[in-house]
Amino acid sequence: AAAAADLLGDAETVFVDEGFTPQLVAEALPRDRPLTVVTASLAVATALADAEKIAVLLLGGRVRGSTMATVDHWTTRMLAEFVIDLAYVGANGISREYGLTTPDPAVSEVKAQAMRSARRRVFAGIHTKFGAVSFCRFAEVGDFESIVTDAGLPSAEAQRYSLLGPQVIRV
Repeated sequence: AAAAADLLGDAETVFVDEGFTPQLVAEALPRDRPLTVVTASLAVATALADAEKIAVLLLGGRVRGSTMATVDHWTTRMLAEFVIDLAYVGANGISREYGLTTPDPAVSEVKAQAMRSARRRVFAGIHTKFGAVSFCRFAEVGDFESIVTDAGLPSAEAQRYSLLGPQVIRV
């Protein structure tokens, strides 16, 4: 998560996706500089709410009890109004053939809108996500500037993903 947060650069506005790994990224973001974090995740919003220099914008919508994140047209319409410098996106699966996927169509739409709204995109996820495929595709591997994962992803497999465009960082 810290390696993903290190990719922040000079970004002023950041989207942080729902999910365990994106929440860890949110918690690793620097708190000593002004930053606006946009999220559909109640957990991410709560984790950052007390950070003095971080403005948290929680997207409205229907809250999914299983993920404690907002979805549906309210969420995507609100997100569509923003230009995001950097999006930290998670997924249930990432595959060279099928891209990034998630099982729920409503969640997929939020992720797809985050991809459209962001100038730069980083996938953060553990090695077990690689090769997994779910129902709804929301992005291609090549849509990402960077992929951050753990060293459990073999270096040869990381190299195959990097051939599709993104820098692959194994930590």
